[in-house]
Amino acid sequence: MKKMQILMGIALSGVLLNAGLTASAQPTLPGYATVVRVQGIASYSLGDDQWHPIVAGKFLPVGASIRTGDNGVVDVVLGKAIDSPQAKSLPSRISLASDSPVRGMVGYKAAVQQNVVRVLADSLLVIDKLTTTDTGADTVSDTELDLKKGGLYASVKKLSPAAQYLVKTPTGIAGVRGTDFSIQLNPDGTIKSLAVYKTRNDDGLVLAVTDGSGATQTFQILDGQVWEQGNPNPVPLTPELRSMLQEVFSALRTTYTEVVNFNYDLTQQYESGDYGHLSPAVGD
Repeated sequence: MKKMQILMGIALSGVLLNAGLTASAQPTLPGYATVVRVQGIASYSLGDDQWHPIVAGKFLPVGASIRTGDNGVVDVVLGKAIDSPQAKSLPSRISLASDSPVRGMVGYKAAVQQNVVRVLADSLLVIDKLTTTDTGADTVSDTELDLKKGGLYASVKKLSPAAQYLVKTPTGIAGVRGTDFSIQLNPDGTIKSLAVYKTRNDDGLVLAVTDGSGATQTFQILDGQVWEQGNPNPVPLTPELRSMLQEVFSALRTTYTEVVNFNYDLTQQYESGDYGHLSPAVGD
């Protein structure tokens, strides 16, 4: 009930979320979270409370949960299932993976910008909704993530007017329209901070927060600002925080560009010169 009230508050703010619009009569297709990088201990569940180790290359559908240990980090690309070379007998091009958590060799092909999320250590993230609709001129996406604990970094491309992107938490909801941002939760589930590094629109990010009494406050967080629990309004990023966010989002963009079409564990085959037994780097 509280989350519905918060969601209504965001919609009524008039700043963003033309969520009820549909830009086309084209069919809506399910989206996927494609795991592109794993470091440390992490696992996933498909909603049945059965947990399995995450590996790079795994496609996670709506309803899946990602759980990280105290040293775990997981990067996922949200949207269409990435056209990775698993279905091909050989990659079109291979090279050494520059990032050690990426398994073995990589097949490289540049791709259009996608929405990328980095799930931080000791976190739990649920993919509540993820759909895409091709309109011919654009791809309309509808994304809802539920951050139950921990924190994340997210790089969201500029969305079309009919698209929406929400990050829900136990005590608030963030509405995004094209933003690089981070969100951190306290151990009790309240929002500790939400920082906007860069926006691709003039509206920034809208955050609705419910306090202990049930009252909801809505904040507009602009480019280069951070909202922190206990502060009445967003404030400018400190130089230290800005520098850290710049490093993280630069790494996220690099990770996506380099491994978006990887998915081959070719180390042994490359060393032996035998490409006849390629092993996709996927698993349950």
